[in-house]
Amino acid sequence: LVAEAIERARRHAPQARFEISLDPTLVNGVPSRLDRAVNNLLDNAVKFAGTEQPIEVRLHDGELEIRDHGPGIDADDLPHIFDRFFRGARSRALPGSGLGLAIVRQVAELHSGSVSIAAAPGGGTVVRMRVPVSAWGA
Repeated sequence: LVAEAIERARRHAPQARFEISLDPTLVNGVPSRLDRAVNNLLDNAVKFAGTEQPIEVRLHDGELEIRDHGPGIDADDLPHIFDRFFRGARSRALPGSGLGLAIVRQVAELHSGSVSIAAAPGGGTVVRMRVPVSAWGA
């Protein structure tokens, strides 16, 4: 699912570069909803990352980590970033409705998981979505 989402992101944004490390991971969930969440995270990374630095995508033990090297998120915006319709000052001039990250949070919670976002060391943003690994995948 993650590999397919990255391929779609590459088709939509051929200028974007990805560094990928995906461990085989099996989770119980609704594939279409998980796909939507992963797509939203990749879309945001592409939108804000620019093309100078790669977008780093890692999947290990039920945790998907996406790190970009864009301008990052203002500290004042972080507490609201997963709220429906919230758009930070840097994103208001860009396309979007402010629902993408709210959907990611909803999907993660639906799957007994979580999502977090933080400033990345050296600039940019790192998002982590965790979904429990299936007993069959352990």
